[in-house]
Amino acid sequence: MREMIAAAEAAADAAGAVIRPLFRSALLVEAKGDASPVTEADKAAERRIRALLAARFPDHGLIGEEYGAERADAEWVWVIDPIDGTRAFVTGRPIFGSLIGLMRRGRPVLGLIDQPATGERWIGVAGQPVMFRGPMGGTPRTRRCAALSGAELSVTSPDMFAPAEAPRFARLRAAARRVTYGGDCYAYGLLALGLIDVIAESDLKPWDWVALQPVIEAAGGSMTDWAGQPLRLDGPGQALALGDPALLDEAVRLLG
Repeated sequence: MREMIAAAEAAADAAGAVIRPLFRSALLVEAKGDASPVTEADKAAERRIRALLAARFPDHGLIGEEYGAERADAEWVWVIDPIDGTRAFVTGRPIFGSLIGLMRRGRPVLGLIDQPATGERWIGVAGQPVMFRGPMGGTPRTRRCAALSGAELSVTSPDMFAPAEAPRFARLRAAARRVTYGGDCYAYGLLALGLIDVIAESDLKPWDWVALQPVIEAAGGSMTDWAGQPLRLDGPGQALALGDPALLDEAVRLLG
Protein backbone atom coordinates (compact mmCIF):
# COMPACT_ATOMS: atom_id res chain seq x y z
CA MET A 1 0.00 0.00 0.00
CA ARG A 2 2.97 2.34 0.51
CA GLU A 3 3.50 2.62 -3.24
CA MET A 4 -0.17 3.45 -3.79
CA ILE A 5 -0.19 6.09 -1.04
CA ALA A 6 2.85 7.69 -2.66
CA ALA A 7 1.09 7.68 -6.03
CA ALA A 8 -2.06 9.23 -4.57
CA GLU A 9 0.00 11.96 -2.93
CA ALA A 10 1.93 12.63 -6.14
CA ALA A 11 -1.35 12.83 -8.04
CA ALA A 12 -2.75 15.29 -5.51
CA ASP A 13 0.40 17.38 -5.76
CA ALA A 14 0.10 17.44 -9.55
CA ALA A 15 -3.56 18.44 -9.37
CA GLY A 16 -2.83 21.15 -6.82
CA ALA A 17 -0.19 22.66 -9.09
CA VAL A 18 -2.93 23.13 -11.70
CA ILE A 19 -5.64 24.28 -9.31
CA ARG A 20 -3.86 26.85 -7.13
CA PRO A 21 -2.98 29.36 -9.89
CA LEU A 22 -6.59 29.31 -11.08
CA PHE A 23 -8.23 29.68 -7.67
CA ARG A 24 -9.90 33.12 -7.36
CA SER A 25 -8.86 33.97 -10.90
CA ALA A 26 -11.10 34.88 -13.81
CA LEU A 27 -12.34 31.55 -15.08
CA LEU A 28 -14.53 30.60 -17.96
CA VAL A 29 -17.25 28.42 -16.54
CA GLU A 30 -19.16 26.00 -18.72
CA ALA A 31 -22.56 24.49 -18.12
CA LYS A 32 -22.53 20.73 -17.62
CA GLY A 33 -25.42 18.34 -18.02
CA ASP A 34 -26.26 18.34 -14.32
CA ALA A 35 -25.91 22.15 -14.18
CA SER A 36 -22.80 22.04 -11.97
CA PRO A 37 -20.04 24.42 -13.07
CA VAL A 38 -17.00 23.01 -14.78
CA THR A 39 -13.80 24.93 -15.23
CA GLU A 40 -10.58 24.25 -17.04
CA ALA A 41 -9.12 23.55 -13.61
CA ASP A 42 -11.36 20.47 -13.22
CA LYS A 43 -10.38 19.09 -16.59
CA ALA A 44 -6.68 19.86 -16.45
CA ALA A 45 -6.36 18.51 -12.91
CA GLU A 46 -8.09 15.26 -13.82
CA ARG A 47 -5.86 14.85 -16.87
CA ARG A 48 -2.79 15.22 -14.64
CA ILE A 49 -4.11 12.70 -12.10
CA ARG A 50 -5.09 10.15 -14.72
CA ALA A 51 -1.77 10.41 -16.56
CA LEU A 52 0.25 9.91 -13.39
CA LEU A 53 -1.79 6.96 -12.12
CA ALA A 54 -1.90 5.29 -15.54
CA ALA A 55 1.87 5.57 -15.87
CA ARG A 56 2.48 3.98 -12.46
CA PHE A 57 -0.27 1.36 -12.56
CA PRO A 58 -1.14 0.58 -16.20
CA ASP A 59 -3.29 -2.41 -15.21
CA HIS A 60 -5.47 -0.44 -12.80
CA GLY A 61 -8.86 0.96 -13.69
CA LEU A 62 -9.83 4.62 -13.53
CA ILE A 63 -13.17 6.31 -12.90
CA GLY A 64 -13.26 10.11 -12.99
CA GLU A 65 -15.95 12.77 -12.96
CA GLU A 66 -14.76 14.58 -16.07
CA TYR A 67 -13.47 11.81 -18.37
CA GLY A 68 -15.43 8.71 -17.41
CA ALA A 69 -14.29 5.14 -16.83
CA GLU A 70 -11.44 2.99 -18.13
CA ARG A 71 -11.08 -0.68 -17.13
CA ALA A 72 -13.72 -0.27 -14.42
CA ASP A 73 -13.80 -4.07 -13.99
CA ALA A 74 -10.13 -4.27 -12.95
CA GLU A 75 -9.15 -5.61 -9.52
CA TRP A 76 -7.81 -2.18 -8.53
CA VAL A 77 -9.77 0.90 -9.61
CA TRP A 78 -8.91 4.53 -8.84
CA VAL A 79 -11.91 6.84 -8.40
CA ILE A 80 -11.15 10.55 -8.69
CA ASP A 81 -12.85 13.91 -8.44
CA PRO A 82 -10.36 16.64 -9.36
CA ILE A 83 -12.38 19.39 -7.70
CA ASP A 84 -15.15 18.31 -5.36
CA GLY A 85 -17.09 21.47 -4.60
CA THR A 86 -16.68 23.31 -7.90
CA ARG A 87 -19.30 25.87 -6.86
CA ALA A 88 -17.17 26.74 -3.84
CA PHE A 89 -14.10 26.87 -6.08
CA VAL A 90 -15.57 29.29 -8.60
CA THR A 91 -16.88 31.55 -5.83
CA GLY A 92 -13.51 31.71 -4.08
CA ARG A 93 -14.31 29.66 -0.97
CA PRO A 94 -11.53 27.28 0.17
CA ILE A 95 -13.84 24.42 1.09
CA PHE A 96 -13.43 22.43 -2.12
CA GLY A 97 -10.92 19.62 -2.46
CA SER A 98 -9.39 16.98 -4.70
CA LEU A 99 -10.55 13.42 -4.00
CA ILE A 100 -8.46 10.39 -4.91
CA GLY A 101 -9.79 7.00 -3.89
CA LEU A 102 -8.73 3.45 -4.60
CA MET A 103 -10.98 0.40 -4.63
CA ARG A 104 -9.97 -3.25 -4.60
CA ARG A 105 -12.59 -5.67 -5.85
CA GLY A 106 -15.25 -3.00 -5.33
CA ARG A 107 -14.25 -2.05 -1.78
CA PRO A 108 -12.63 1.31 -0.92
CA VAL A 109 -9.20 0.69 0.62
CA LEU A 110 -7.46 4.07 0.25
CA GLY A 111 -8.76 7.62 0.30
CA LEU A 112 -7.14 11.03 0.04
CA ILE A 113 -8.75 14.45 0.57
CA ASP A 114 -6.55 17.36 -0.47
CA GLN A 115 -7.32 21.05 0.02
CA PRO A 116 -4.73 22.72 -2.22
CA ALA A 117 -5.48 26.30 -1.12
CA THR A 118 -5.03 25.70 2.63
CA GLY A 119 -2.40 22.97 2.37
CA GLU A 120 -4.45 20.41 4.30
CA ARG A 121 -4.45 16.72 3.43
CA TRP A 122 -6.17 13.67 4.89
CA ILE A 123 -5.17 10.09 3.99
CA GLY A 124 -7.11 7.04 5.09
CA VAL A 125 -6.04 3.44 4.58
CA ALA A 126 -8.01 0.42 5.71
CA GLY A 127 -6.64 -0.88 9.00
CA GLN A 128 -4.40 2.13 9.70
CA PRO A 129 -4.93 5.37 11.67
CA VAL A 130 -5.89 8.37 9.58
CA MET A 131 -3.05 10.66 8.52
CA PHE A 132 -3.52 14.42 8.52
CA ARG A 133 -1.21 17.30 7.61
CA GLY A 134 -2.08 20.96 7.68
CA PRO A 135 -0.69 24.32 8.85
CA MET A 136 -3.76 25.08 10.96
CA GLY A 137 -3.49 21.94 13.06
CA GLY A 138 -6.13 19.53 14.26
CA THR A 139 -6.43 16.14 15.92
CA PRO A 140 -6.93 13.36 13.38
CA ARG A 141 -9.58 11.43 15.25
CA THR A 142 -13.36 11.55 15.41
CA ARG A 143 -14.98 12.36 18.74
CA ARG A 144 -17.47 10.49 20.84
CA CYS A 145 -21.05 11.73 20.78
CA ALA A 146 -23.57 10.02 23.06
CA ALA A 147 -26.73 11.17 21.26
CA LEU A 148 -27.86 13.14 18.25
CA SER A 149 -29.15 15.83 20.60
CA GLY A 150 -25.51 16.83 21.15
CA ALA A 151 -24.38 16.38 17.55
CA GLU A 152 -23.09 18.88 15.01
CA LEU A 153 -24.81 18.02 11.73
CA SER A 154 -23.51 19.16 8.35
CA VAL A 155 -24.81 19.02 4.79
CA THR A 156 -23.52 20.70 1.67
CA SER A 157 -26.93 21.97 0.59
CA PRO A 158 -30.57 21.17 1.39
CA ASP A 159 -31.20 21.44 -2.35
CA MET A 160 -29.53 18.06 -2.92
CA PHE A 161 -32.49 16.18 -1.44
CA ALA A 162 -35.29 14.84 -3.61
CA PRO A 163 -38.86 15.65 -2.47
CA ALA A 164 -39.21 12.24 -0.81
CA GLU A 165 -35.89 12.65 1.00
CA ALA A 166 -36.40 16.16 2.36
CA PRO A 167 -38.77 15.21 5.23
CA ARG A 168 -36.45 12.36 6.21
CA PHE A 169 -33.52 14.75 6.49
CA ALA A 170 -35.74 17.21 8.35
CA ARG A 171 -36.27 14.63 11.10
CA LEU A 172 -32.51 14.21 11.47
CA ARG A 173 -31.99 17.97 11.47
CA ALA A 174 -34.61 18.45 14.19
CA ALA A 175 -32.90 15.88 16.40
CA ALA A 176 -29.41 17.37 16.08
CA ARG A 177 -27.96 20.09 18.26
CA ARG A 178 -27.16 22.32 15.29
CA VAL A 179 -26.87 22.15 11.50
CA THR A 180 -24.42 23.94 9.22
CA TYR A 181 -24.60 24.10 5.43
CA GLY A 182 -21.81 24.10 2.88
CA GLY A 183 -18.58 22.21 2.96
CA ASP A 184 -18.55 19.53 0.27
CA CYS A 185 -15.66 17.13 0.93
CA TYR A 186 -14.06 19.57 3.40
CA ALA A 187 -16.82 18.84 5.90
CA TYR A 188 -15.83 15.17 5.88
CA GLY A 189 -12.28 16.20 6.68
CA LEU A 190 -13.60 18.21 9.62
CA LEU A 191 -15.58 15.19 10.80
CA ALA A 192 -12.31 13.22 10.71
CA LEU A 193 -10.83 15.92 12.98
CA GLY A 194 -13.64 15.57 15.52
CA LEU A 195 -15.26 18.93 14.72
CA ILE A 196 -18.46 17.60 13.07
CA ASP A 197 -20.44 14.56 14.22
CA VAL A 198 -22.89 13.73 11.41
CA ILE A 199 -23.09 14.33 7.67
CA ALA A 200 -26.13 13.14 5.71
CA GLU A 201 -26.18 13.77 1.98
CA SER A 202 -27.79 12.54 -1.20
CA ASP A 203 -27.30 12.58 -4.96
CA LEU A 204 -23.66 11.51 -4.55
CA LYS A 205 -21.76 9.84 -7.37
CA PRO A 206 -18.97 7.30 -6.72
CA TRP A 207 -16.28 9.94 -7.18
CA ASP A 208 -18.00 11.97 -4.43
CA TRP A 209 -17.68 9.29 -1.73
CA VAL A 210 -15.13 6.55 -2.54
CA ALA A 211 -12.17 8.62 -1.28
CA LEU A 212 -14.08 9.80 1.78
CA GLN A 213 -15.01 6.43 3.24
CA PRO A 214 -11.46 5.23 4.08
CA VAL A 215 -10.66 8.60 5.66
CA ILE A 216 -13.75 8.56 7.88
CA GLU A 217 -13.25 4.93 8.91
CA ALA A 218 -9.52 5.38 9.58
CA ALA A 219 -10.41 8.30 11.87
CA GLY A 220 -12.74 6.09 13.91
CA GLY A 221 -16.05 6.87 12.25
CA SER A 222 -18.39 5.07 9.87
CA MET A 223 -19.84 5.79 6.44
CA THR A 224 -22.89 3.95 5.12
CA ASP A 225 -26.04 4.62 3.16
CA TRP A 226 -29.15 5.96 4.90
CA ALA A 227 -30.22 2.40 5.77
CA GLY A 228 -26.92 1.70 7.49
CA GLN A 229 -25.79 -0.58 4.65
CA PRO A 230 -22.44 -0.48 2.82
CA LEU A 231 -22.16 2.10 0.07
CA ARG A 232 -22.24 0.70 -3.47
CA LEU A 233 -21.15 2.06 -6.83
CA ASP A 234 -24.67 1.37 -8.11
CA GLY A 235 -26.40 2.63 -4.95
CA PRO A 236 -28.93 5.47 -4.65
CA GLY A 237 -26.31 8.08 -3.78
CA GLN A 238 -27.36 8.56 -0.15
CA ALA A 239 -24.50 8.74 2.36
CA LEU A 240 -24.42 8.93 6.15
CA ALA A 241 -21.07 9.70 7.80
CA LEU A 242 -20.80 9.47 11.59
CA GLY A 243 -17.94 10.42 13.85
CA ASP A 244 -19.29 8.05 16.49
CA PRO A 245 -20.66 4.83 14.94
CA ALA A 246 -22.84 4.42 18.05
CA LEU A 247 -25.16 7.03 16.52
CA LEU A 248 -25.99 4.75 13.59
CA ASP A 249 -29.23 3.20 14.88
CA GLU A 250 -30.72 6.56 15.90
CA ALA A 251 -29.73 8.25 12.66
CA VAL A 252 -31.01 5.41 10.46
CA ARG A 253 -34.33 5.39 12.32
CA LEU A 254 -34.81 9.11 11.65
CA LEU A 255 -33.78 8.83 8.00
CA GLY A 256 -35.99 5.79 7.39
